[in-house]
Amino acid sequence: MNVSPRAGEAGLPPLSARSVVLSLLLGTHPPELPVRELVRAVEPFGVGGSTLRAALSRMVAAGDLRRADAVYRLSDRLLARQRRQDEAVEARTRAWDGDWEMVVITVTGRGPAERADLRTRLTALRLAELREGVWLRPANLRRALPDDLTRVGQTYTARPGRPARELAGELWPLETWAATARALLDRVARAHRPADRFTAFAAVVRHLLADPVLPPALLPADWPGAALRAAYADFQREVTGAIGR
Repeated sequence: MNVSPRAGEAGLPPLSARSVVLSLLLGTHPPELPVRELVRAVEPFGVGGSTLRAALSRMVAAGDLRRADAVYRLSDRLLARQRRQDEAVEARTRAWDGDWEMVVITVTGRGPAERADLRTRLTALRLAELREGVWLRPANLRRALPDDLTRVGQTYTARPGRPARELAGELWPLETWAATARALLDRVARAHRPADRFTAFAAVVRHLLADPVLPPALLPADWPGAALRAAYADFQREVTGAIGR
């Protein structure tokens, strides 16, 4: 069952019962809710009890959720997704001293699926590909690169010879990202129905995952990243507060 046809007509896909449940649990810490709370939480989105229970059964069978008694919890795979989502919203940074992280892929002979998985992983680490096999970003994130990247390449600290702002503009479509972020801020400001707001903020999370989180000196003027994060944090408090009542 899909809810909120109006949200789909506005250019964003409508939420299914599965999407509503995942959005609720991904925004809840710890990510678990008893079925009675889920029934109450999904009601404003037009998801009935029988539809919810059918969706929960399918999600358990698919490995999305685990069930213990009458409590549903995110699976380990989706717990990793929640961590990525939390990192996207928090954007933990440190002062930038001009250094860049660089990963050079040296292992050859990998199949298409392996190459695609590696690209996805490096992109999730907010690295960008300068040329084939060379990935980098400013070293301003409060995290270390995973040790197991040494299985496929070498990691370095570098200082490119090109102007940093020029290089950042080549690596990431910053103006496009900013324009989409401003459109999303406008959309969430105009969304009032629960289903419309959920749909809009699901798009906000996806967009925040693509934010390169660059040092301020490398960003265009009036960068909307902080405003988008603040809007989503307010929405998270709104949703978790409603669950707790």
